[in-house]
Amino acid sequence: MRNNWGGFMPVRRSVGLAAAVLVLSAGFAVAQDGEGVKVPRKSMFNKLVSAESVEKSAALQYNQMTRQAFQQRKLLDKDDPRKLRVRRIAKDLLPHTKKFNERSDTWDWEVNVFESPTINAFCMPGGKIAFYTGIIEKLQLTDDEIAVIMGHEMGHALWEHARERTAKVNITNIGSRVIGGLLFGQAGELVGAAGSSLAALKFSRNDETEADLIGMELAARGGYDPRAGITLWQKMSKAAGGAPPQWMSTHPSGKTRIKTFEDNLKDVMPLYERAKAAKRG
Repeated sequence: MRNNWGGFMPVRRSVGLAAAVLVLSAGFAVAQDGEGVKVPRKSMFNKLVSAESVEKSAALQYNQMTRQAFQQRKLLDKDDPRKLRVRRIAKDLLPHTKKFNERSDTWDWEVNVFESPTINAFCMPGGKIAFYTGIIEKLQLTDDEIAVIMGHEMGHALWEHARERTAKVNITNIGSRVIGGLLFGQAGELVGAAGSSLAALKFSRNDETEADLIGMELAARGGYDPRAGITLWQKMSKAAGGAPPQWMSTHPSGKTRIKTFEDNLKDVMPLYERAKAAKRG
């Protein structure tokens, strides 16, 4: 999926608006329960766009995508072992999402797997998850590696990166039919906007790092080895000739992401060991 937002150039604005942007950028929150990773959150931007409007638009896009895949026989059947595997892993992670977003336990979470050679996976606002068979089969993913990917994509949704990006684009007045749909409920326009969907967003370097941190903790709390993030990115780099594939941003680099996992393992390994012991018990 190609994203058309990343190439926009900043637009000159008034001093008042520039000051407002600086104020909004200064707001941070840290989600923590005494254990796990500490993830800074730029929450003020999200107040400019309602979560409900973004999630409604995401649901419409996701439903259209699954309908088209079903018609093309690209949507795996509910009894397909590959779909059952991915859904089982998601089920293990879901009980731990509320730490990062209080509203997540009210979301209508959906998990589907699509027959496609593309190395791709995403989670849209409101918990709409998609995995492509290509990412599982080409990388020969273990359950632990799937959990790390799953947690990462959930992290984008839980930390509302799409909502924040929408607000930032609106601030700089870079208009598009997609943004109009998100802000004013013109869902038909959003669904028809090829290449600019919520599933195709290109997130920033900070967004990707935040999602990596959330993902490794969700995996650990779900009983999956967060060290799989290291082997995952080794596979990613090899598959892409040293560059990340399209399903994740072109930055940060694979080496940087591996270091993020290595530096934060101390905060999540106790969670993993406890969850693993609980599963055995």
